Amino acid sequence: MLRTATRVLLRPLCRHTRAYATADISVIVGEPPEPPNVPSTLDSRILDALARVPSSSRASLPQLIQQYLDRSGNVLDAHLHYESRPSDTRRLSFESLQSGGTDAPVHLLAHVVQEGNRHKITLSSAFALNATGDTPGESLIISCAHTLEEIRRSPLLVLPSTPPSPTYTADITGNRSSGSLILSSPATLASPITANPILSVLSSLPRSDILIFACAPPAPMRTLPVSLYPAHPGTRVHAHFVAHARPEEEGWEPWIEGTWAKWVSGTVLGYRDFAGREAEPGTYDSLSHMLFTPPPTAGSSGGPIIDEESGAVVGVMLGSRMDSVAEGVRGWGVPSEAIFEMFSLPGLNLKK
Repeated sequence: MLRTATRVLLRPLCRHTRAYATADISVIVGEPPEPPNVPSTLDSRILDALARVPSSSRASLPQLIQQYLDRSGNVLDAHLHYESRPSDTRRLSFESLQSGGTDAPVHLLAHVVQEGNRHKITLSSAFALNATGDTPGESLIISCAHTLEEIRRSPLLVLPSTPPSPTYTADITGNRSSGSLILSSPATLASPITANPILSVLSSLPRSDILIFACAPPAPMRTLPVSLYPAHPGTRVHAHFVAHARPEEEGWEPWIEGTWAKWVSGTVLGYRDFAGREAEPGTYDSLSHMLFTPPPTAGSSGGPIIDEESGAVVGVMLGSRMDSVAEGVRGWGVPSEAIFEMFSLPGLNLKK
């Protein structure tokens, strides 16, 4: 589970650390044990993929972090298509994970920094949006922000600063390398996973815990339809869950380099505003966060929540939380209308 910034900085610096995207609050009693600090096959593949990408072809983590801070609340000069009722060709089948490669609906986002024989990796889920970037062939990817926030505080990145950044230093040639990668499941079982570097952070909403990246894959990435309208409580949904080890339940399929994934059926429970008060769709209430069941697994944050009937994305998973012992732990996400806050409205020209 994620730790507060204070606990992260006080924790001994391990040679190999990996954290999954998950969020909770302090009232949850008990936490699972720390994952073993042993390089896994996934870690090795991520480090190898980072080493294969020239530094000139990717953004370093210090650069991405600075963009994340500078572009908070940035409204893109692009339109996200309204797809509250997508066509059959745009809808997903939840019976299996379907295709892989750039045609996969959900991807793994890895933030990684390596210095000598030490490294840190944070993982989350991500998916592509039906919007175009400023550069031809550029794909827009949405995910959660808290894994970038976590690695931002890694001792491997917090070094004595040099101009022009007052907080972060750039990568040190021959000593430290960093970046973010989009990993896609293989197109076939015999195919290798694909890893595409993140080029930039285009916009972020830190309070909503989401951000949009740009990457340039060799082929267009499959995009998911996103609904502007909130799903009402009781709506049946499917969410893309991820597991590091094979769960005992049926329906889980091999995903990316030893991980497992499954479309899990659930229900929208309700909404909260930024003050934590109950909020209702169809009113003037601010729907800042959504509650759903079942709680997502670690690594699922950043993945889509899809309306079972319409086939459109109605939210992005952020983790789990517990408001009271009586209600128990529930899934915690952000409704999809927050995604549209980072895009221009149709017919509105925001060019300066």
